[in-house]
Amino acid sequence: MTQTQRFRLDIAYDGTGFAGWAKQPGLRTVQGVLEDAIATILGQQGEKILVAVAGRTDTGVHATGQVAHLDLDADRVERVRRGRATRDGLHPTGSALRRKVNGVLGQYPDVVITNAAPAAPGFDARFSAVWRRYEYRIADSLSFRSPLERAQTTWHPAPLDVARMDAAATSLTGLRDFATYCRPREGRTTIRTLQRFSWRRDAHGVLVADVRADAFCHSMVRALVGVCVAVGEGKLDVQDAERLRAELERSNEFAVMPARGLTLAEVGYPSDALLGQRAELTRQRRSLADGPDPFAEFDPDDEAG
Repeated sequence: MTQTQRFRLDIAYDGTGFAGWAKQPGLRTVQGVLEDAIATILGQQGEKILVAVAGRTDTGVHATGQVAHLDLDADRVERVRRGRATRDGLHPTGSALRRKVNGVLGQYPDVVITNAAPAAPGFDARFSAVWRRYEYRIADSLSFRSPLERAQTTWHPAPLDVARMDAAATSLTGLRDFATYCRPREGRTTIRTLQRFSWRRDAHGVLVADVRADAFCHSMVRALVGVCVAVGEGKLDVQDAERLRAELERSNEFAVMPARGLTLAEVGYPSDALLGQRAELTRQRRSLADGPDPFAEFDPDDEAG
């Protein structure tokens, strides 16, 4: 077996022009664009490079803190390092990989590798992660609506009560079954640990949600935001967010919000010494009965938001 070296990639992208992260025939995706750029600098010989990701974002969802990894054999590492030496003080292979891929992507790309470096032993971008954090931005009638941020912000024509939204968000935190707030998929559990969910207004009055969980099921973040918007409008009471969750059924009492306001902001990992252990635990798919850190029956990268 050919020995390979694993590299961690930190990635940012504007999701507007992408049909999500995952490769799909005939569609422009973040994974497809990155893998094509990497193939350009490495050549087409040998097995195609696969970029594995922490969280597969859906169509139109952005990222500032996406994490991925790829494996390179010795010949490909040498190919990456050829050419102008790095002067940025970073790891020479990682620095060259970032610079060359970004060069292929162009001067004003909608996806950028912000950092690349050799991964610690046991690191797996997908399975080693212990949490993912998203942000959601809404400009209501009380906010400054910047046209420069229109691609990352959802406009809402009515005023929203941020205190009520924050109270509803807080009521949903903890280890729960979020079937009400997930698009159902056969064979996938909807049990998640929502570690943090809060709302605030930024300096321009834009409402910003901070949502962190061990993982997210499909459309979960946008549904959670949607129920909070209904509470903020006064269409639902604060306690209705938890009432609806407990019913474990999709509801027409709130709307799932658009993808444009959603950004994957950060992915959390344990210390280097625990990366391999965490990856193995995640793969074991523990059940809810095993304790408060459930990996049961879920695919940790099924978090399209």
